[in-house]
Amino acid sequence: MSVSLEKRVAILEAEITKIKNKVESSTTTTKPWWEKITGTFADSPDYDKAMQLGKKYRESQRKTSAKSH
Repeated sequence: MSVSLEKRVAILEAEITKIKNKVESSTTTTKPWWEKITGTFADSPDYDKAMQLGKKYRESQRKTSAKSH
């Protein structure tokens, strides 16, 4: 049994309306991503180590850059 074009369009329009409503409601009630992850790594030794390594790397790049000038 084939569904008429009008029926298919009506179904698609209803689905689009549902999706739009979900998107609109989720963007107005949820926090931005950076607020959602705040505190995720609190008291994490792995995070602290990653920050130390990142700082060490950035400092090494500054030293390399200063030598080339």
